[in-house]
Amino acid sequence: MKDVAKDRIKGRLRRKISVRKKVSGTAERPRLTVKRSNKAIYAQVIDDVLGNTLVSADSSQAFEAEIPEGFDGKRAAAYLVGRAIAEKAKEKGIEAAVFDRSGYLYHGRVAALAQGARDGGLKF
Repeated sequence: MKDVAKDRIKGRLRRKISVRKKVSGTAERPRLTVKRSNKAIYAQVIDDVLGNTLVSADSSQAFEAEIPEGFDGKRAAAYLVGRAIAEKAKEKGIEAAVFDRSGYLYHGRVAALAQGARDGGLKF
């Protein structure tokens, strides 16, 4: 791997550790965490006290839903993952969560996922 790519990965991991020092999920407000790859985006709602994943969703699942104006391609998939995770969380009785961006910048797919979760009824 080139030095630039290694530095980018190290920087994201440093930011992830910094965020995780401050953000923790409880039974009342679990942690909504995001994992992003080049092809897919994943979201999990985690109770850190018990160490359990309560619900999860990813873009590899087939979604058929209304996509609002301004979302296309990978951002549309991220928005739909956000809506799906919010719906699954509401089925489990989870109304609010703490958003953990895992060191990713809050724009593009990460912001679209957060917007989808908010539109789905999850509060954070």
